[in-house]
Amino acid sequence: MASTRARIALDAMGGDDAPAAIVAGAIQAQTELSDVDVILVGDPEQIQACLDRYPNAPKLEIVPAEGTIEMDEEPLSALRRKPKASINVAMQLVKEGKADAVVSAGHSGAAMAAALLRLGRLRGIDRPAIAAIFPTNRADKSVVILDVGANVDCRPKYLEQFAVMGSVYSEYVLGVETPKVGLLNIGEEESKGNEVAVKAHESLQQNQHINFVGNAEGRDVLSGNFDVIVCDGFVGNILLKFAEAVGNIVVQMLKEELPRGINGKLGTALLKPNLQRLKKRIDAAEHGGGLLLGVEGVCIISHGSSDAFSIANAIRSAKSAVDKNVIEQIKSSTRDKSPQAESPKEESSVGSD
Repeated sequence: MASTRARIALDAMGGDDAPAAIVAGAIQAQTELSDVDVILVGDPEQIQACLDRYPNAPKLEIVPAEGTIEMDEEPLSALRRKPKASINVAMQLVKEGKADAVVSAGHSGAAMAAALLRLGRLRGIDRPAIAAIFPTNRADKSVVILDVGANVDCRPKYLEQFAVMGSVYSEYVLGVETPKVGLLNIGEEESKGNEVAVKAHESLQQNQHINFVGNAEGRDVLSGNFDVIVCDGFVGNILLKFAEAVGNIVVQMLKEELPRGINGKLGTALLKPNLQRLKKRIDAAEHGGGLLLGVEGVCIISHGSSDAFSIANAIRSAKSAVDKNVIEQIKSSTRDKSPQAESPKEESSVGSD
């Protein structure tokens, strides 16, 4: 599918190092991507002060907003109290067609709640899910894990809907033909796991529109034997952060151990290209965040600790989702592949960080 110019609304006030790191990431993305226009949403004075540090940077549009949702605030009530908060304004830009996607490193629960309230759920989807891409032991293959933080509790049919959305993402964004779907569980047998897992396994097995190949144990996640793995957001978020920690530890251990002694220093120099490729494969910042699947718009939820590199890659991921028309693909698939969704109602609790 041909690439088209995309406008990405960036929540400039969301994140541990906002707005400085967010603005720096926006500049990097705007410089590297010729077919993207980044819109910075937030406090104009703070944003401009950051932009002034880069006198040679491309000019970026600023859309004013007032305040942000703090990490200790309950998402729904905070969004109501702060209608002009940066995440609300960014989502509204997408709703009005003034932007094609949103990227936020702020409160993930607030981002999900704002997406639900402003954009709405896709028909046939009860709960949106955050999809994250993990590396596998095969250099040319990744695995999509969902949910990694949006829903701490799930019914079996939510997991079935996640499987449908994850399959669409894997096929149309990652280019996997007939993605293999697995259910994260404590054993391979159909009878393993709690009641939700057992019922979910049965539903996934009966869904003829996805390629469900069975349960996936923890050791299978990075094996390359699965293209999509579904789980609830409680388990998925733990898995995500554990995997990130392991990746960081591996890189740190290599830095400490390889240069020891003269032979080590020579070997490290020779292995530098290989080590750089290894870091690229396991570094979570390469993708910049997870795509919130199941809402009427492209929304990338990034880590609160995101730096400029990660934000730039999140913008790149948003652009890819826009180019691949992933929302329309999910709409088309969920018309007949997902179990019947519940009637729309306001979410009482959404998101985690």
